[in-house]
Amino acid sequence: MTTAIRDAILSGESDPGHFEALAVPESYWGVTVHADEVDMFAGMRSEDKDPRKSLHVEEVATPEVGPGEALLAVMASSVNYNTVWSAIFEPVPTFGFLRRYGRRSELARRHDLPYHVLGSDVSGVVLRVGPGVTKWKPGDRVVAHCLSVELEDPEGHDDTMLDPQQRIWGFETNFGGLAELALVKANQLMPMPAHLTWEEAACSGLVNSTAYRQLVSRNGAAMKQGDTVLIWGASGGLGSYATQYALNGGATPVCVVSSPEKAELARRAGASLIIDRSAEGFSFWLDEHTPDVAEWRRFGSRIRELTGGDDPDIVFEHPGRETFGASVYVCRRGGTVVTCASTTGFMHSFDNRYLWMSLKRVVGTHFANYHEAWQANRLVAQGRVHPTLSRTYALEQSAEAVHDVRRNTHQGKIGVLCLAPAEGLGVRDHELRERHLPAITRYRSS
Repeated sequence: MTTAIRDAILSGESDPGHFEALAVPESYWGVTVHADEVDMFAGMRSEDKDPRKSLHVEEVATPEVGPGEALLAVMASSVNYNTVWSAIFEPVPTFGFLRRYGRRSELARRHDLPYHVLGSDVSGVVLRVGPGVTKWKPGDRVVAHCLSVELEDPEGHDDTMLDPQQRIWGFETNFGGLAELALVKANQLMPMPAHLTWEEAACSGLVNSTAYRQLVSRNGAAMKQGDTVLIWGASGGLGSYATQYALNGGATPVCVVSSPEKAELARRAGASLIIDRSAEGFSFWLDEHTPDVAEWRRFGSRIRELTGGDDPDIVFEHPGRETFGASVYVCRRGGTVVTCASTTGFMHSFDNRYLWMSLKRVVGTHFANYHEAWQANRLVAQGRVHPTLSRTYALEQSAEAVHDVRRNTHQGKIGVLCLAPAEGLGVRDHELRERHLPAITRYRSS
């Protein structure tokens, strides 16, 4: 049933009436985990849990569109680390999120199902909008950020990320983007950058917005010209965007990577100060419980060697347990460690003397509010920030894509084609694309 929808999109049709006349199928294909399988990895070490065993590509029922919502035809999506967590049921199974959300209202009850459709990125076309939606209409080509927020509490009206009912779509809500259809709130929608393909446009939403808030926004590190910024995982999903923001904003990135290939990607992005932590043997733990302070010192000395004596004003921190102690140590006096994600572990250990006595700050950030996400997407649309897509899989191969992200064998972002039948489709502004093509495809040639 999605064939007619896909064909209308591929034809270039944009008339709202045409899309309103298309029948919405009763079911669609999506990537799911199952509530009755949450114990399948019980007793296993985290690193031995294989997402290919828990992820399903199956037909699921199409949800009704409620007030303030939009149903999207998904042309492409991408894999984020929250899908890895969902697939290995860490730190907790996501079905607890869905149950709590489902108790909130009759409308939210739709999300409390025995399966969870995952995915927090999307590019596609609006099929239907619910009552109260006036900014968007069927036929609009869009991307979506992943902040789902109710905005019924006063806390959210200064910064929506502080709303007690904010959730990450496709992780803490159902009907995510790794699917042929997706259900979002209308205030998640943003215009699709016209010079990008479906898969390129889909890969930036979560990581680009997160990096923007973490580095650029006043809600994060408020980076300024001249800052030295230490960026962990500088060629990965988050780090590849952080590197671009540092370079665009007049800062000096010090890029930490884990292989010569990733070092070369950072150089091609414009960075010149690079630490290959594998080649230089940096390991920050003597054993599971004992940090290696001597390695913190050696790492700090290596940074000062590269920068001509400067410590980082900002540390862009997201690996978490493995690196956090070193991050606090090397940050300059009065500097800022800005942190999210914790992909190597959530329990951080650091020596507080290097924080309190040197007047450093630790700032927690989590995704972005609508304004921050919109500004980050606007920079992509202008060709100032570029997607870092390196590889694309078909929807039925999504489990393999998640496995790649789990093992960190990828560069940049991994895309997933949903309704799009092939890569390279969806471009409207060919002139802008041609101007920036080397940057847009930088990660494709890695």
